[in-house]
Amino acid sequence: MGTESSANRRTPLIMVAGIRAEQVAAVAGAAWREDPAGTALVHHDLREVTQGVVRRLVRHGDAETTEVLELAHGCVSCTLRLDMLPLLRRLSAAPDVTRIVVQLDPALEPETICWALQNVLVDDRPLVDDVEVRAVVTTVDLATWLADATGEEELVERGLGGSADDERTVAQVAVGQVEFADAIVLAGRSGDRWNRVRTEAVIARLTPNAPAAHLDDLDVSVLLAKVPADARRGVVDGPQGRLLRGQPSLDTDAGVSVVLFEERRPFHPERLHEAIDVLLDGVVRTRGRVWVASQPDVALWLESAGGGLGVGHAGPWLAALEPGDWADVSAERQVRASLTWDDYYGDRMQELVVIVHEADPRDIDHALRRALLTDDELAAGQRAWASYYDPFGEWHTDPCGDDPAETTADATGETGKA
Repeated sequence: MGTESSANRRTPLIMVAGIRAEQVAAVAGAAWREDPAGTALVHHDLREVTQGVVRRLVRHGDAETTEVLELAHGCVSCTLRLDMLPLLRRLSAAPDVTRIVVQLDPALEPETICWALQNVLVDDRPLVDDVEVRAVVTTVDLATWLADATGEEELVERGLGGSADDERTVAQVAVGQVEFADAIVLAGRSGDRWNRVRTEAVIARLTPNAPAAHLDDLDVSVLLAKVPADARRGVVDGPQGRLLRGQPSLDTDAGVSVVLFEERRPFHPERLHEAIDVLLDGVVRTRGRVWVASQPDVALWLESAGGGLGVGHAGPWLAALEPGDWADVSAERQVRASLTWDDYYGDRMQELVVIVHEADPRDIDHALRRALLTDDELAAGQRAWASYYDPFGEWHTDPCGDDPAETTADATGETGKA
């Protein structure tokens, strides 16, 4: 592969993520040592990113270089656009680089990086023209991961924040890293066997098809060979994409279970807001699309991990679009909508997946059903629904100020609007 020109090949890329930096480094190092002559290892240390300082490590063959980068705006997004993406392009073009291993800082989520590879332009082209994500590997500390995944601690409290305004929780990042993984590396030892069983039960529901190995006897090639052909491999699902990948067990195991909530009628905005706590207490993960009666044209995306919650727009319902506007809608979404289309509601519906570890699934189902419109409210119609107070009507802008989808970067590190 190393003799092919960059124009005729895409360089394989392995991404290693995890909330414990030393474990991520151990797995990335193991992958690099399989072929140090052909593999380039890249790591951006973000511990001082809020001060505008990033330490970049590149290891290839006998050479190892560490550089201190000073960024005008210290944040993860700027690091990606200004240095990481242009660096990956340069490495992919090097004839002696046959594989790239990206060792992610704990503050980085692999889904965000893969989105950038697909959407952020470097020299007017996305990075997926030159690199191919072969696998996302996530490390899990058996002693602490479940507590991290169900807690309320913010990244900044642990010194892991990606910017001065980073409000993400450790749980949001830890859960997202596992959920997006194609393979899992377990690390450390859990003194509590019950904790390990519960941790593995949660992982099996977040990413059911991902093979797992322990760091103590890790063979990266053997692990990656077990990744199924239909694995995600860096593909980012949009807010209207599938909520479940693989086929997670719906049976309860070690107190861990999956709640699927699907209903046609809309939520009352205030009652849904009041019910949100049920999606945080004793819950590992919530993901899904909701229809709030006061916003009949747009789907809302609701996502929680541990004690952290996010709500945002997921785009318009197809029922709210003119037929001529469907041309820009993916074929997959059109097919899914047609299979579930309702003469009255169209494709509008509630679709939530909740992974619980301590909560009673029946309490969650009951609370969500109470938040739906009653028969009398439903009969009142959209004019009445529009008058409801809507706590979900206020939105916050990205503190960095730039939409990554609209940003381009070139190999010199200059940026601008597309």
